Amino acid sequence: MSNVNFSAYAALGAVKPTQTPETPAKGATEASPVAEGFSTFKAALQEAEQAAMQTAVSGADPHAMVEALAQAELVLDAAVTVRDKVVEAYQELLRMPV
Repeated sequence: MSNVNFSAYAALGAVKPTQTPETPAKGATEASPVAEGFSTFKAALQEAEQAAMQTAVSGADPHAMVEALAQAELVLDAAVTVRDKVVEAYQELLRMPV
């Protein structure tokens, strides 16, 4: 039996924005909304995991864990909704006559 360790935000760690905030592109004054969304998603998952581990190990505040998990669930629901809209738009493009 293989031991597979998977972390949702570790997979997102490989996703790097093409430009850092220190070196914006010509005419660009803010980060890409997609890159910002990925970083928000990653941060929410990390916060929820840390809160769950602290509660399990040291008996930290369970209310903080529930709040962090609820926030992670909201972010995940938003990400799934965006993904569904992108897939739906792509399917509509495929159905268009050329």
